[in-house]
Amino acid sequence: MTNKVKIGVLGCANIAKRSVIPAILELPHLFELIYVASRDIEKSKSFAEEFGCKYLGSYEELISSPDIQALYVPLPTGIHYEWIIKALDAGKHVYAEKSFASNYNEACEMVELAKTKNLAIMEGFMFQYHRQHQKVFELLRNNKIGEIRHFSATFCFPPLEKGNFRYDEVIGGGALLDAAGYTVRACHFIMGNNFELKASSLYIDKSLGTNIYGSAYLVNPETKIGAALAFGFDNFYQSRYEIIGQKGKITAERAFTPRKDFSPKLILENEGTIEEIFIEPDNHFVNAFKEFYTEIFSDIKKEHHYHDILLQSKTLEQIKTKENQ
Repeated sequence: MTNKVKIGVLGCANIAKRSVIPAILELPHLFELIYVASRDIEKSKSFAEEFGCKYLGSYEELISSPDIQALYVPLPTGIHYEWIIKALDAGKHVYAEKSFASNYNEACEMVELAKTKNLAIMEGFMFQYHRQHQKVFELLRNNKIGEIRHFSATFCFPPLEKGNFRYDEVIGGGALLDAAGYTVRACHFIMGNNFELKASSLYIDKSLGTNIYGSAYLVNPETKIGAALAFGFDNFYQSRYEIIGQKGKITAERAFTPRKDFSPKLILENEGTIEEIFIEPDNHFVNAFKEFYTEIFSDIKKEHHYHDILLQSKTLEQIKTKENQ
């Protein structure tokens, strides 16, 4: 019989309402949603009524509750450290939206505390759990493009509405900790962890006080394969990666944000041929929470996610530091 994990939601963000809470509710054999919490009790009450759970009017009440074992944290990155540390101190497993940490030092502290308490922590890069990427790996294993020679990833979208929290540097805003994170994670997820940052650029909008677009270039020192990453909040919409090989190319056209009812397209190009491969719709939010559930009960999975969080945070900080050198 499956052990259900009792879970609470720390913050009533749009992504929680639109995608994550519905995903949790699709897994009743794995999770039981007990509470949602907000510092605006009317908001938490509204969420609770919509999703059929109880509500609380403070984050502290939720973290200290003996009724839950795990937390989903959709708060802005800039306040993750405070609440994730408190959650881990209280013995809760944590799935947090990306980016997990504002900087590498904070990531190290949170990972170390999770290790000490043998708790699962996971960063919400849900796109990795969409079935389209397994098809990409299959094409690579079957040598459809030959040996890999280059990787590129782009995640960009048009300007956000004025006042959007992603423009607020104080609470961890900026393209680096948001859109860039997808491209960095895609590089490591698809190509492996052995990449070193060689160059980066970040454009800071002085009127907003934060970075709104940029790029980075990483290299595998052993194979000399390069990875070019582009990201931004002030761009033509792009959500893709490309893998160039000796004899062909694979493109994932909607790599990061396919809706659960959308069939993303892969393009396989070889000399004189172009094949379009449509992937069945998939809910990567549901799949990500299946992974989180597995991690809670697996020490091997915990170590994997500890490593991914640290590598991700370190690379993002290097992009920021390199640009300032």
